[in-house]
Amino acid sequence: MFDGIAPSYDRLNHMMSLNVDKLWRRHALKEIVDGTPQQILDVACGTGDSTISIAKAAGSGSKVTGVDISKGMMALVMEKAAHEGVHDRIHLQVADGENLPFEEGSFHRVTCAFGIRNFEHKEKGLAEFHRVLKPGGKAVILELSVPQNKTVRWFYDLYFMHMLPWIGGKVSGDKAAYQYLPASVHAFPSPVVFGTMMQEAGFRHVRFKTFTLGLCRMYVGEK
Repeated sequence: MFDGIAPSYDRLNHMMSLNVDKLWRRHALKEIVDGTPQQILDVACGTGDSTISIAKAAGSGSKVTGVDISKGMMALVMEKAAHEGVHDRIHLQVADGENLPFEEGSFHRVTCAFGIRNFEHKEKGLAEFHRVLKPGGKAVILELSVPQNKTVRWFYDLYFMHMLPWIGGKVSGDKAAYQYLPASVHAFPSPVVFGTMMQEAGFRHVRFKTFTLGLCRMYVGEK
């Protein structure tokens, strides 16, 4: 599915979020980079928006590794990275987020932006994030969420359940993919439940922050 919608993915993402997704990524950057040379893993990196923004913001000597199971999505990353002048800071690898091909304690940060809801076994993915982190490292996860306010929720459902699949289908040619998107967001665990899942995976000091009337949440946990 993601291979099929890769060519139109960026344009649709920014158009349908009114570019607010860029603001959410900037919030995450404050938790990810610290100005020192870091090894950073971006899981489910897709077309590389987060991977590239991290590479641009990270301290000198840092390396960002992007992994995804969709070759079609990742095919776009290095062209975009070269345009931004950070291709030498990025390494890509096709990999499953539930079975990461890295040794224990390999990274200072593990991040995942709008991808963990697609994991079949989220608890296994979280355990892998924890495993590959260095002691004292941090996982930073951005994910779309369902607003709690009833009025906002009504407009959210109208847009995401009805308008988005129609727009996405017209632009990408794959309406089913954009029906899957809102369904996957609705099926994602509540913040309290997901925070508990992170704790059970071994993370400590787990916290979450809500953005844009509950449309997005950022989860942070330390090893």
